[in-house]
Amino acid sequence: MSVKHGLLALLQRGPMYGYQLRAAFDSATGGTWPLNIGQVYTTLSRLERDDLVTALPENEGQRPYEITADGRTELGKWFATPVQRGDRPRDEVAIKLALAITTPGVDVAKVVMTQRTATMRTLQEYTRLKTQPGDLPWLLVLDAMIFQAEAELRWLDHCETSLVRYEPKPLPTTTDVEVPR
Repeated sequence: MSVKHGLLALLQRGPMYGYQLRAAFDSATGGTWPLNIGQVYTTLSRLERDDLVTALPENEGQRPYEITADGRTELGKWFATPVQRGDRPRDEVAIKLALAITTPGVDVAKVVMTQRTATMRTLQEYTRLKTQPGDLPWLLVLDAMIFQAEAELRWLDHCETSLVRYEPKPLPTTTDVEVPR
């Protein structure tokens, strides 16, 4: 999710100033994506520059912002467009494991086990949070985090099984690689 669209969605509720937006974003995402207040104000400046929000007159030292008609159109397009898998951040766990396999001296099984332990603890914490009352938006975010943790555990099982059958190919050394002159 982009911060830009998250702030537009929050401003659709009504005018807010930066700290209110940060608190509402934190509440809507259950604190899973903490925003830096500087990031909020930087994003608001860009949204204002692009005519997606407008700054209202200061009120008790705070400058509220409201969404514009162009901002509502942009938000509608965002909600109507599916998120493509390639649009999501790179998976650091997959990259770490791929590099561990090809880095001499790394105990790959230990890397997998360490990640499994951490993911299991995370899943247990999410499951514990699920027993507490909450609003539907937070419960849906929590469900997504639970499903992602479960999927990561299944993937780690797959990695472990694959490692048992893996026969590494010799890696090229610097003497095997021709250096252009």
